[in-house]
Parts: sequence; structure tokens; C-alpha cells
Amino acid sequence: MDQIFTFLTPISLTAALIIAFCAGFVKGVVGFAMPLVLISGLTVFLSPELALAGLILPTLVTNIWQSLRQGVGAALGSVVQFRVFLIAGFVTLVVAAQFVRSVPDNALQLVIGIPVAFFAVLQLSGYQFRLHQKSLVVEASVGGFAGVMGGLSGVWGPPTVSYLTALNTAKLDQMRIQGVIYGGGAIALFGAHLGSGVLRSETLVFSALMVPPAVIGMLIGMQVMDRFDQTTFRKATLLVLLVAAFNLVRRGLF
Repeated sequence: MDQIFTFLTPISLTAALIIAFCAGFVKGVVGFAMPLVLISGLTVFLSPELALAGLILPTLVTNIWQSLRQGVGAALGSVVQFRVFLIAGFVTLVVAAQFVRSVPDNALQLVIGIPVAFFAVLQLSGYQFRLHQKSLVVEASVGGFAGVMGGLSGVWGPPTVSYLTALNTAKLDQMRIQGVIYGGGAIALFGAHLGSGVLRSETLVFSALMVPPAVIGMLIGMQVMDRFDQTTFRKATLLVLLVAAFNLVRRGLF
């Protein structure tokens, strides 16, 4: 049998599962970047639309797990704490998802990659950009921007992580908050792309097959993350953010 799906050969599926494992590992270590790794890897042999479909279920499952790692009470506390971010992101994500087939991929990649790369370079160079207290305007703006990016590409990690890093959020809190924010976004993304046509019978099965390797990779990555102190975690987060941003800029330009 040469084709498992109309769009995927056995070799391509094997490659996709390996990419899902790697994406899960990175997410387990720093709490984000699963969609970025999946999009970057899967679009080598799949269209951006099919890559987006493939990442939806593993992203949903791993983010729910991440958000609940410290218990339901802690997760609900994060929902209340970042409710403005979540509401703004939900609204813009649902709207943006309806335009996923009409926005040029390279333009979207540049819009995400350039500001995130600038932020990461600035932070790693020693400049400490800090938000000393939460601002509803800033939170709503970043949440809305993250929602647009998530709806169009499935990638909302970079603006979210940049915001949490600027708030100097503690390691365990940041991991949980990311899980809550991304989990809410993943639920919205799932519903939005059932409506957009990106998720259908074939692509749902493909996305479901990506879940087990992503979960295994994340479990191993979490064991690595538990050994990091706050400073090491922050540097690892910024390095992954920088690599992801440069990759987006490269794809946008070339």
C-alpha cells in the first residue's frame, strides 16, 4: 500500500510521528513551541493547511495535561488571573481562523518571527525588559495578537512566552499558565477549524495519530525541565524562542 491517506505515504507518516515526538520533547522542556516544531517539520512534505490540521489534537491533549499538572485548582486560578488574555485571544482566534486559506504564509511568518526574534535577542544580550505589573491594555493586545496568529497558523506561543517572560513569571507558574492559555486556544482552534474545513475525517485521524508520540516526548521533556533552576529555564526558553523566530523569518523570506 503506497498511501495511508490520500495525502500521506507510510514513510511520510513515520517522519510525521518522529517530528511529533521531537515537538513533544521541546514542549516538555520549555512549555511551548510544539506548533512551531510541527509546522516547521511537517511543511517540508505537507501543505501548511494539512500541517495545521495535524498539530491540532496533539496540541490540545498536551496543553490540557500541562495545565493540570499542578491540579485543577491551580489551573482555575490561572484562568482567572489571565482571563483578559484568554478572552481577547479566543475572540481573535475564532475570527482569524476563517481566513486561514487567504493569508499568504510568508507574510504571516514574518509578522510573527521578526518581533519575537528582536525580543529574544534583546533579553539574551542582557537587557532586561520587564513589565513590573500587569496592564489590561497590554494583556488584551498581546492576547489578541496571539489569537490572530493561532487562528491563522496554529502558532501562538511566541507572543505569549514573550509576555510571560517580561512579567518574570516563575518556572512552574509559567508552565501551568502556558498550558491554560494554549489549552484554551487549542479548544477554540479545534472548533474553529471544524468550521473552516481544515479538520475533516481524514485529517482528524492523522491528527489523532500524532498524539501518542507527542505525549511520550513531552513526558521525557518534563523530566528534563524539573532539573532546571529558574535562570536556566529562562535562558532555555529564550533560546528556543530565538531559534523558532529565526526559522519563521527564514521561511518568510525564502
